[in-house]
Amino acid sequence: QVQLVESGGGLVQAGGSLRLSCLASGRTDSSYATGWFRQAPGKEREFVASTSSSGAFKYYADSVKGRFTISRDNAKRTVYLQMNSLKPEDTADYYCASRATAMPSMRGADYNYWGQGTQVTVSS
Repeated sequence: QVQLVESGGGLVQAGGSLRLSCLASGRTDSSYATGWFRQAPGKEREFVASTSSSGAFKYYADSVKGRFTISRDNAKRTVYLQMNSLKPEDTADYYCASRATAMPSMRGADYNYWGQGTQVTVSS
């Protein structure tokens, strides 16, 4: 089992930045790809970004390309989501998820483990 804990959410003005963290614990000896997803009130969950277990491969949703950067520090068992130039439409609960394979996916259904989420609110 893998446990994931997100942190770093909060309230920020439009144009500002936040860095989310996802700390993994439990059976993290295998190669785990990790993704970030978000869900805004009244909307379906959507893919944001994902990275392979090594960090060599990264995928981004079109809506965040050029503004968000996913990275990982495997020694710290942490995956980060640096969010710059935030917009009010980025407001959502952000979740990290992991799957026990090396390559990432953009589909939430492909992930086995999920964190509890961290809230991001961007004011205009």
